[in-house]
Amino acid sequence: MKSLKFLLPLGLFVVLALFLGAGLKLNPREVPSPLIGKPAPEFKLALLHEPERTVSRQDLLGKVWILNVWASWCVACREEHPDWVAFARANNSVLIYGLNYKDKRPDGLGWLQRLGNPYQASLYDLDGRLGIDFGVYGVPETFVIDRQGVIRYKHIGPVTAEVLRDKIAPLVKSLQT
Repeated sequence: MKSLKFLLPLGLFVVLALFLGAGLKLNPREVPSPLIGKPAPEFKLALLHEPERTVSRQDLLGKVWILNVWASWCVACREEHPDWVAFARANNSVLIYGLNYKDKRPDGLGWLQRLGNPYQASLYDLDGRLGIDFGVYGVPETFVIDRQGVIRYKHIGPVTAEVLRDKIAPLVKSLQT
């Protein structure tokens, strides 16, 4: 009976260790999004540069586009930004829209002026509602949306030149054809 009391906690420990070990091998940037394969949320937001102009989901139907969620206060956004600028220069046929998330307009404008602007336009999401509708966990996050307005890809965290080259660019190209 004494050996059974010893084996039960040991067995539970082994099972728990196996679950923890498996969890450590998961990539936290690959959090599955329930929005993949579903229509992008409806929106109509003012532009960061031109507050009197708006862009809506309807305006982008029929086009393949990328949405990059960013903010001037975001350290990781600063890390990925040079890669976006280089990508936009090399892939001028790709529509890249920014979503300026929970930021002050002058801060966002100044940030783009200093660091370069890779975006066709940046939507201004002061209260973060569109970010919530897209299921944003935190900035930066990136989405690829097809011609029908369906979300085909989500990247959590800063993109790298490799992610842009190996994942996003081929996906956009396949959706454009």
